Amino acid sequence: MSLSARKISFVILTKNEEKNIKRAIDSIKDVADEILVIDSGSEDKTVEIANSLGAKVIFNEWTNYPLQVNFGISKAKNDMVFVLDADEELAPELKSSLIEFLNSSYEVGIVKRRAFYMGDFLKHIWNDERLIRVFKKDVCKYTGELHETVLCSSDKIYELNGYLNHYSFKSLKDQFERTLKYAKISADILCKNNKPFHFYNLIINPLWIFFKFFILKAGYKEGVKGLIIAFSGMFYVFMKYAFLYECYKSKEKVLWK
Repeated sequence: MSLSARKISFVILTKNEEKNIKRAIDSIKDVADEILVIDSGSEDKTVEIANSLGAKVIFNEWTNYPLQVNFGISKAKNDMVFVLDADEELAPELKSSLIEFLNSSYEVGIVKRRAFYMGDFLKHIWNDERLIRVFKKDVCKYTGELHETVLCSSDKIYELNGYLNHYSFKSLKDQFERTLKYAKISADILCKNNKPFHFYNLIINPLWIFFKFFILKAGYKEGVKGLIIAFSGMFYVFMKYAFLYECYKSKEKVLWK
């Protein structure tokens, strides 16, 4: 790295990530000036592995994703931060582009993310995410409850080359368990905010998501993988509104206390 490059802190959130954390840290240790692991109570070897790889581990009780990230950013010693999930890694081209970014005057960096799914990286669906992940810490903050939004006050934005590799699901069982979990969380947020339920939400919304993933996002080009992904998206939306309906009905008559 050039002597004129800005130093950068990486912030990684963890809880029971012993299968992922080494890969994540190994992909950044030659460009990171500081690696902060914000752990919310791992019961496996996550903390031990992170410490052995030179990361600084800080415990912070989990509230939600945006608050946890903002806490990590507040603890970073450098002005530039990169928010990295434990199940991600920087591909070599992205790492080279990050070094160029650090030698520039840009304040916000957008990275492309691709998903590793059933043995290989997808080429179409789940391959076009563009995420704000690297930035000057006083110009961006995370907001939201389940699906976070990054708000930035700077227009000095640069899109980095290369990919952020995402190893999102260990298996189909893991995928659908998490899909169900997030559908429930999302429904609870909608219920709390008094989002109205309509019968058509259970039919039109899921079908639209299937069409979007399988046709508009070219999931059909991935074959069986694309079909499974499109169905999982449809399942997520259907269960989100089913849970929302359950939430409102349970308010009407509580049977179990």
